[in-house]
Amino acid sequence: MKRAANLGLVVGLVILAAGCQRLSGGPNYAAPLPATPTTPVNSGALQPLDPAVPGTETATAGLDGTAPTTDGAVAAVTPPANAQQVGRTDLLGGWKLASGADNCMAFMTLTTWSGGYRANTRGCATPVLTGISAWDLNGNQVVLKDGSGQTVAQLYSSQSGRFDGQTATGVPVSLYR
Repeated sequence: MKRAANLGLVVGLVILAAGCQRLSGGPNYAAPLPATPTTPVNSGALQPLDPAVPGTETATAGLDGTAPTTDGAVAAVTPPANAQQVGRTDLLGGWKLASGADNCMAFMTLTTWSGGYRANTRGCATPVLTGISAWDLNGNQVVLKDGSGQTVAQLYSSQSGRFDGQTATGVPVSLYR
């Protein structure tokens, strides 16, 4: 019986040693890949958006039908007397967005994006609200921005879970849960 146990122990050690890579010859490493050649990156000036009229901005109608100012100015929003303190985490997640006759959804994250943090909208009918792609917090003011970093709307917290303000063209806008 003792001999069978010793034989079993020896066979087990042989199998264990056979499976050990350290005792089974030299290392089998793959050869490193050659470096990939890269092409240089060119830089230069971009073409104007409207090549027919270089250097001018095209005025488009706002949500209320009025043309926005062409100097890039945004209508000032005065903070309400009851404006509450706001932190970035207070804005995360899904929101209902209402402006004029448009009612849709807005989603805000803390992913860094041009002009602040990433935002997007769903179900909006107007191009202004559809173009929201970023948000930022300027003190107690929430600023919604488009893909080029231009201000789309400015809002203040009027109560818990609700922000009210106006678009860049002066149309009232609300963000609420």
